[in-house]
Amino acid sequence: MNKLTLIVFSLPFLSACSPSMPELPDLPSLPSMSDIIPTPYKADIYQGSVLERFKINQLKVGMSKAQVQDLIGSPSVIDPFHNNQWDYINYSTPGTGSIVHYRLTLAFDNATLTKINTTGIDSLPQLTDAEKVLEGKRIAEEKARAEAAAKAKIEAQRIAKEKAIAAAKAKAEAEQLAK
Repeated sequence: MNKLTLIVFSLPFLSACSPSMPELPDLPSLPSMSDIIPTPYKADIYQGSVLERFKINQLKVGMSKAQVQDLIGSPSVIDPFHNNQWDYINYSTPGTGSIVHYRLTLAFDNATLTKINTTGIDSLPQLTDAEKVLEGKRIAEEKARAEAAAKAKIEAQRIAKEKAIAAAKAKAEAEQLAK
C-alpha cells in the first residue's frame, strides 16, 4: 500500500513538470494611450523682437539707423541712458517646448552702426537651404562689388597719375615755348 500511495501522490507532481498543457496564442498588444488620446496644442509664445538669422547676417558696420530699422525692425529696448545702443531681446517658447533666448546689441555713433554684438543668437534656428543659397549669392555679390570697387580705385589712381604726368608735360612744354 505504501508503494501504491507513493505512486498515486507522485503522479500529479510529475505531470506538472511535463508540457501537457496546450500553449496559448500570443495576444495582440493593446494600443498605447498616446495613440488614443491626442496631445493638446501648445501655442508658440513670442516675447520680444523676433529676428531671423538671415537678416542678422545682412547687418554691416556703417549702416544708418534707418537702414537697420528697415532690415530687422524696431529694437525691443532703446535705453534712455545709452541713446546710441539698440537692444533686440527675445525669449520665446515654441510649441515644441524648446526655449529660444537671444540678445542682439547694436551700437551707433552719429546714427551710423559701429558695433554688432551677436552674443547669444546661437539659439536661433539655422539657415534653411534656400537661405543658405541666398546668403551665398549675397556674399558673392558683396565680394564682386568690393573687387569692382578696388579695380575702379586702382583705375582712378592710374588715370589721376596719367593726368598729373600729362599736366606736368604740358607745363614743361608751355615753359619751353615761353622761352
